[in-house]
Amino acid sequence: MFFYRKKRINKIYLMKKFLIIILATLLLMTGCDNSPEGKTYLVATDATLVPMSFMSVGNDIIGFEPDLIRAVAKEAGINIQLVNVEWAGLFGGLITKKFDMAISSVTVLEERKERMAFSDPYLKSGLALVIRKDQEGIDSFADAKKNNSLIGAQIGTTAYFFLEKDPAIRLKGYQMYGHAVSDLINGKIDAVLGESTGTLFYKNQQKPLFEKIKMVGEIMSNEHYAIVFRQEDIELRTQVNIALQKVLKNGTVSQLHKKWDLGQSAQVPELMHPPTQ
Repeated sequence: MFFYRKKRINKIYLMKKFLIIILATLLLMTGCDNSPEGKTYLVATDATLVPMSFMSVGNDIIGFEPDLIRAVAKEAGINIQLVNVEWAGLFGGLITKKFDMAISSVTVLEERKERMAFSDPYLKSGLALVIRKDQEGIDSFADAKKNNSLIGAQIGTTAYFFLEKDPAIRLKGYQMYGHAVSDLINGKIDAVLGESTGTLFYKNQQKPLFEKIKMVGEIMSNEHYAIVFRQEDIELRTQVNIALQKVLKNGTVSQLHKKWDLGQSAQVPELMHPPTQ
């Protein structure tokens, strides 16, 4: 009887131990994914600017920003899926919850903060003027303005906002930066104002066209790119910020900057501690 009781106690003990091991394993497995109930967050990007974000020959979204957000998501332990969205639909789609985040060389602006929230910066950039390489008489933005030049810019960008504020400037809006550059090369406009990273597409993918244009003057502004969120998604933004600071600190962002040959057009910002809430 004593032997049977002891055997039964040992059996119960082993069963409890087994259950504890199973429970611990399940906790570890769920701990690897911090997305609520395995949620996959949709991240929008305008995949039209090489090498920041663009479509590969195999129709995959690749570039500096896709690589960056994937590294951040891995560090944060969340699932993401990138979706290609035209620039004009980025902010509206985010606010109406068609997707959860946006990463697309979006400059942090006070007026944008009224409707959306931003992560800590991941790149430092600025506005720069591009003209035809054989063009004379324009060595700066001041020259372009003085000459009453027709300047192109992508609608909805900081370049467009900058030009729009001065009624003395002749402005032509475009849906895509590349269309403005094409018109510039063809002599339909005199200059293009855009992010200093804008010429990277031509530098990396369209060298014959890159040889026909040049940047003049200094980078005109001190701007920062950041990931965009809905204002109410504070927990997600904090989670992403913590992960972003880690990939900035461990050199991942600098490695991606080198991989995609961003050069002086964009710089990795200094670390910010603690991450913004």
